[in-house]
Amino acid sequence: MLKGRHLIEPDDLSVEEIDEICSLAEQMIVDPAAFQDVCRGKILATLFFEPSTRTRLSFEAAMLHLGGSVEGFADAQSSSASKGETLADTIRVVSSYVDIIAMRTPKEGAALLASKYSACPVVNAGDGGHFHPTQTLTDLVTIRQLRGGFEGHTIGFCGDLKFGRTVHSLVQAMCRYKGNKFIFISPHELTIPEYIVENVLTPAGIGYETATRLEDVIDKLDILYMTRVQKERFFNEQDYIRLKDSYILDKEKMRLARKDMIVLHPLPRVNEISPAVDDDPRAAYFKQVKYGMFARMALISKITGCL
Repeated sequence: MLKGRHLIEPDDLSVEEIDEICSLAEQMIVDPAAFQDVCRGKILATLFFEPSTRTRLSFEAAMLHLGGSVEGFADAQSSSASKGETLADTIRVVSSYVDIIAMRTPKEGAALLASKYSACPVVNAGDGGHFHPTQTLTDLVTIRQLRGGFEGHTIGFCGDLKFGRTVHSLVQAMCRYKGNKFIFISPHELTIPEYIVENVLTPAGIGYETATRLEDVIDKLDILYMTRVQKERFFNEQDYIRLKDSYILDKEKMRLARKDMIVLHPLPRVNEISPAVDDDPRAAYFKQVKYGMFARMALISKITGCL
């Protein structure tokens, strides 16, 4: 039962609950009009202490498509946080007005803290380099739509694996399904964190390998998950400048890939995927954006108890 629950990290959902959300999202993809009034009278607050386009608008569009309403802010400077109000007090206040909160913050653990003070469910829309569970639901709906299921895939994660919360979240989710293998492709400075290896991969007995060149392993992949090198996660701009162009997916590399491989990306894209790849039928990142709205529609309707 998802009604009234917080969603802070992917493991907050059981495999059965993930399947339930994905199945509902697929029904919504097929017949969105059938769900246009299910959340009428419900209010979503979007509290975004960090810039976002897709995630915030996706949450807002999801609630509006369900017949609900939206309020909130897209910049911490437009909130009382700029006056020194604590997160706990902000959440106490906002949760007294609304039925569900979607929150993004640059601080790891802030969403968990918010959930302890909220009178309504809190959904983590990204907390620093930690987790981004609704992007994971987006990725899972996309994988199920385009690859038929969650088992038996070889998934390559490429780019910023150290700070990439979308990578950490999807790795955690896909470890729960049988037969998946991972290839982590990154410069040495941006490798997958040791805590992901120790706390997620090793306990699950999941096989993985590492590589420093995408072209050396792209032919092994069923799914390629590209990420940008995130300037906002670096303390030293020189390190960012040195690493930002490390991995660029272009037509040359795509010629080496399998015909049925799909390319995912949480977006925004900077230059890590050449625009020339966009017309390739294996490029699925803009489909992924659309599926993300339906994933959030399904989640919101379940958490608010509308369905």
